[in-house]
Amino acid sequence: MILELKEYTTTSGEIIVYNGTPDFDKLDELSKGPGDIWHSSFDQGYKNAFPELVYQTAVFFWYLNDFDNLNECVSWRINPNAFAVRKSLWEMTNGFDTDFENPQMQALDFGFRLNRFIGGVTLYVKGLFPAAAVEKVIISKRDRHLFFRKNYKPSHAVFMIYRMGFWKISEWKAFYCALNKYKKRTDNYRIPPRKLNQIEGNPSVSYIIPTMFRQDYALQLLEDLAVQNYKPSQVVVVDATPKDERNESLYKVKEYPFELIIKWQETKGSCRARNEAIAFCDGDYIVFGDDDIRITPDFIENHVRFLQTYKTGACNGLDIRASHPAQDLNDLNDKLARLGDKRFLVGNAQMFSNANSCVKKIHVEELVGNDVNFDGGYGEDADFGMSLTKIGVAVLSNPFSTNLHLKPPSGGYRFWGNQAKIMGKKRKIQPWELDTPVKWVKPVPSPTIVYGIMKQFTPQQLVEYKYKYFSLYLFEGAKLSFLYRLLRLPYKNLQFKKSIFYARKLMNLGTRHQ
Repeated sequence: MILELKEYTTTSGEIIVYNGTPDFDKLDELSKGPGDIWHSSFDQGYKNAFPELVYQTAVFFWYLNDFDNLNECVSWRINPNAFAVRKSLWEMTNGFDTDFENPQMQALDFGFRLNRFIGGVTLYVKGLFPAAAVEKVIISKRDRHLFFRKNYKPSHAVFMIYRMGFWKISEWKAFYCALNKYKKRTDNYRIPPRKLNQIEGNPSVSYIIPTMFRQDYALQLLEDLAVQNYKPSQVVVVDATPKDERNESLYKVKEYPFELIIKWQETKGSCRARNEAIAFCDGDYIVFGDDDIRITPDFIENHVRFLQTYKTGACNGLDIRASHPAQDLNDLNDKLARLGDKRFLVGNAQMFSNANSCVKKIHVEELVGNDVNFDGGYGEDADFGMSLTKIGVAVLSNPFSTNLHLKPPSGGYRFWGNQAKIMGKKRKIQPWELDTPVKWVKPVPSPTIVYGIMKQFTPQQLVEYKYKYFSLYLFEGAKLSFLYRLLRLPYKNLQFKKSIFYARKLMNLGTRHQ
């Protein structure tokens, strides 16, 4: 089936191609925003279609499940009979892949590729195609295995067969047919970023720095903030360094060209630290940053320009890992030069990092702040970013605001995460242990990771995560140590159950902000 798309020229002169009958006034307005492709497929039977994707992504993909009760949100599940897309993008990607027999699978594959690999912004918009019919989405074994073949390594399809039933001959036939006839797709193109507009108005920016045992690094970051082209109006430092190890006069040595607020943290954890800082923030935008980063003079300027250009409410900057903690901005520029144009991938964010992100204050206030159930563990960044997405914010990747992440070997809030690895009398009780301290069995993975899965995904998807977790544990390590890993499997299962135990206690508390 070859699609014959119609053309619509927006008031700005851009050509949109479409299938079906869209609301053109709404489409014209949407073309000014972050989206590259728009649909109303939730209302036409496509919501949460192709659930078998879980066998590859487990819970490592924000957009595995479609979101509820929103008029506009990120979704890659496109209806081939009712969608609109920027013509430049359609031509660059050559449209749907006709190797798939079913147009429904062609559209799902196209939307997934845009979202996951190419840097497209895929949006569901309620009421954009009001007259489109409700359909039943049917995906054949042949098309399902072809999707896995074109997008992933064969091992993922084998894992899918394992979960669906190794004895199913029809699955193996579809697997080998796709394996022998087709190759893994190598998309060597990415959607080019838009030219950033100059800043409109005079928006204010608050910058948050949580720090612990790293006052020297925090001071270095303050120096970078002092020479920004577009200066923050306010910087809030929340310092958790213990009284007997901190120098309270360090932050008073010089004057900065912004309001500097120092809050000495008495509570535990980076989530509580950020929430305490948010209470002081009065900027239109809030930038979250780690204490151990270096930033270029255009860092804040590019965050604001990016959000204004794409007309969205949150973005995740480009975090570049330093080779060693003594590197500086010259090293960052060298690393960016080596990346070249590969760095310029915008699109729907696939992760979120409190090391480098910018969010409109109104959206931070909608969420209240970070979920403190993650304190003492891991996963708070992803939870915050996914929570933004679930309230309808299109969180984008911003390759223009870059930082060098120094990652010194000691200090920082991971002090608490490192404490979780210690057993016995020297162990410090973690916030997630609540009223039940860990004794003999250390929970692995971190209970906060499992809590995040319980919070954001379905119970069955947690089961799939467990299967994926143990599959990777057994088969991804060195062959020589396979027998050792196999013998340790009962203990690993005990550790996993212990992690589930603590995660459920956190779930019973619900999302907390203090």
